Parts: sequence; structure tokens; C-alpha cells
Amino acid sequence: MPRVPFHYIDLRTFCYATEDEKRVEDALRAFLPEEFELDRMENTGHHGDRIVVLSARVETADEMRYILDRLAELEEIDRILEELNERVDDNCSFFLRLNKQAAFKNEVELGAGITLRAKVEAYPAKHETAVENAREALEQSCS
Repeated sequence: MPRVPFHYIDLRTFCYATEDEKRVEDALRAFLPEEFELDRMENTGHHGDRIVVLSARVETADEMRYILDRLAELEEIDRILEELNERVDDNCSFFLRLNKQAAFKNEVELGAGITLRAKVEAYPAKHETAVENAREALEQSCS
């Protein structure tokens, strides 16, 4: 099995008062292996409305491969590979925003609603090394 050059992958989404929390949870679970435990935190918005933050941290190689396999379904994967220099920050974190509505339908699209942050392994911890490692992981999952 190919190496997964990430320390962990974080997924996070918000469930606003106008949304059905179960549906939002299902959207987030579209990117996670079965029976994965979510963290749930309840907040209050500016106008006193309820906002639930649902998140998950994936740390095992098999779980990260599952997410990478889902990302390989993106039609815009070539665009993401072209934008890797901008999508990886100086702290070696790779960022991606995924469409929450599409995820609820078990589809994978770029868009708003779900934030993915992956901490890229890079030794030495340099931006260029992290970009190449992220590229390698995404290209392997697409092949």
C-alpha cells in the first residue's frame, strides 16, 4: 500500500438553526469511514441562534486513504493539483472546501460548507516539500 504523507486530516462543518442536524451530519459522514465518531460542539450565533459545529480528526492511514479516495472523485482534481502551491500554507497544512449540499447526496464537489485541513508530513517542514508530498498523495489516489 502506498504511504500516506499526512499526520492527520480534519473535517469540519457548521449546522445552522435553519438546517437539519442529521442531514448535515450525513453530509460530513460522506467523507468518513463507517461508524466514525464525530465531535459535536454547540455554539450561539450573533443573533442568539443555535450553531452546531461537527468535526472529525482522521489519524490512521486507512482512514486517510478513504478520504483521499473520495477526493479522487472530484471533477476538479486537476485544478486542485495546479493550485497546490496556494492550497498548502507555510505551516504545511493543505486546505480544501467541499460542497455540503453535494456531500449530502453522496457526491464530491468543491464548494462551501465542509472544510478539510490536512497536516502534510514534510521533512524538513518547508512549503515546497509539503506541496510535493500533497501532490504525490492526491496523484496516487487518482490513479
